[in-house]
Amino acid sequence: MTAAVPLTLLYVPGDRPEVVRKAREAGADVVIVDLEDAVPPDRKEYARSATAELLSEPAADPAVPIHVRVHTEADILALAGLPGLAELRLPKITHAASVHHIAAVAPGVALCPLLESALGIEHAYTVAASHPQVRSIALGEADLRADLGLREDAGLDWSRSRVVVAARAAGLAPPTQSVFTDVRDLDGLARSCAHGRTLGFLGRSAIHPRQLPVIERAFCPTAQEVEAAAEILEAATADEGALALPDGRFVDAAVVASARRTLALARRAG
Repeated sequence: MTAAVPLTLLYVPGDRPEVVRKAREAGADVVIVDLEDAVPPDRKEYARSATAELLSEPAADPAVPIHVRVHTEADILALAGLPGLAELRLPKITHAASVHHIAAVAPGVALCPLLESALGIEHAYTVAASHPQVRSIALGEADLRADLGLREDAGLDWSRSRVVVAARAAGLAPPTQSVFTDVRDLDGLARSCAHGRTLGFLGRSAIHPRQLPVIERAFCPTAQEVEAAAEILEAATADEGALALPDGRFVDAAVVASARRTLALARRAG
């Protein structure tokens, strides 16, 4: 059964179909076939045809859905009707009109616009709320960093928060974090995930299987968080409306909703 809350998304180059098949066994909740940055220009057409063939096959493990980050509209036309496609990830989206156009080309397909420029960030909410086929939005940090001329990671925090708020305002799930590019620095990845969690992200894209357990641990609730959430729900069922727990914590409907989300994540991890 597909994870109700996907926390780990693993990118795989689209011109390596044998690696895509192996990636489904790596432990990620979602595999993302990348037809854009991970594929050299002279292999784009092969990557498209290989991905189309892969998505036409019966899935060896349908519990691990395949998303595809497209490069051109030709990719969308080639893949949109295939049974193995779960979602299209749309790079460099800046306006709602682009989403409407793609939704018309690929009716019924779940879409994830990627916001990778200053203009995309400015239009984050209108993009997120642009069409019923939009199921999520995400931030493309490498391109945005270049567009803004940023040298320090902290310079992206305003844009990160903007994407989180836009997603929630549009009624979408919290977005997943962008990739952490140093696959050897697992401690740095853990710190980055912890920071992303404080900003409201839920889950993260990875570029190597060794990153997956770190992401999983970072976004799943701790034992202490689970215990606190259980106490909140137990207290909430005993009284209507707002109340104060013996340790001074104030509990209202918003706190109860947060506790339920925590326990749902804990059940997923279990």
